[in-house]
Amino acid sequence: MAKQGFKVFDSDMHVLEPADLWQKYMPASMKKHAPIGLTDWPMDLRVRLGHRNNPPHTGTGITTQTNRINKDLLPQYTHDLERNFDATAQVRAMDKEGIDKTVLFPSRGLYASAFSDLEPKLSSAIARAYNDWLADFCRDGDPKRMFGSGMLPIHDVSLAIKEARRAVNDLGFKAVFLRPNPVREGEYWELPKYDPLWSEIESLDTALGFHEGMNSYQPTTGNDRWERGGKYALKHAVSHPLEQMQAVAAFTLGGVLHRHPKLRVGFLEGNGSWLPFWLWRLDEHLEWAGKVEHAELSMKPSEYFFRQAYVSVECEETPAKHAIDAVGDDVFVFSTDYPHPDAKYPGSTQYFLKHMPISDESKRKILWDNCLRLYKL
Repeated sequence: MAKQGFKVFDSDMHVLEPADLWQKYMPASMKKHAPIGLTDWPMDLRVRLGHRNNPPHTGTGITTQTNRINKDLLPQYTHDLERNFDATAQVRAMDKEGIDKTVLFPSRGLYASAFSDLEPKLSSAIARAYNDWLADFCRDGDPKRMFGSGMLPIHDVSLAIKEARRAVNDLGFKAVFLRPNPVREGEYWELPKYDPLWSEIESLDTALGFHEGMNSYQPTTGNDRWERGGKYALKHAVSHPLEQMQAVAAFTLGGVLHRHPKLRVGFLEGNGSWLPFWLWRLDEHLEWAGKVEHAELSMKPSEYFFRQAYVSVECEETPAKHAIDAVGDDVFVFSTDYPHPDAKYPGSTQYFLKHMPISDESKRKILWDNCLRLYKL
């Protein structure tokens, strides 16, 4: 279905899960502990687990503001809402955007297990239920065009390894995902405790996608400044790129990609125009402090990134031209972000083709070639 002669691979299209997903898919013994989606408005992404809403609900704060900001977006999703964003609606949205293939990421699922104190057994049940639902969703849609990205119960590394195997080997997913936020304060991805998981993902020859979801009950950049009564725009603007930048630092300067040279990682929905500066800064810090703190690294952080990592750009992100001029076009992938409030659906692909001031060769790489390499399709 080439769009103006371009094949299109959406590296980060979203599902909008039904509110009762976990009630339907979790085992009977766990149903009383299952998260449930809240439905204060038709595209509410919050979930409730026990007595807590995630993202946290602070009276007339973030949720009310989100509803006010997003109410004008509903008309563009009229037909999707009529079908409750089911698999048929997803395929129709792909057709409208001219998307040939996509890997699907969650919406409510970004919050369902984003609690630092979540018990590992419950985390595993939440992930398993989501992955089973997503496998059914892809089968009901078009399994030749849409592929799953598996949720991992990161609260226990051994359980995360087990679910990664199941997602890839049994369900046929082409990626697994994590939020870039640390599970708990003081723990981050370069710690040796996570190496067995990176090794497993590496051996499965699948992609690892990092995807932020703004404020949650895990440490999140921006929450320390705008926790109560904070503006939605401030939190959203800060959390997405800065969380991804920190994850890039852990995987490059922190040595994860050095220890796992075949691991493929995508840093998604945090924009990508910041990449040249950030890689330069990481390289510069290795140069002056690396002999003391990172003597094991045999390459610059930027070289590890160019060898193994990707970052997404969105349709209207015209500053990406300068990033491409600086570091080349081999590490950028395209994302529509459907059906989230800041998506430009149904004109994302058209906008990118018309307004992104880069060559057709670069557009082909970003829209198709680079995504194929990330997800090995």
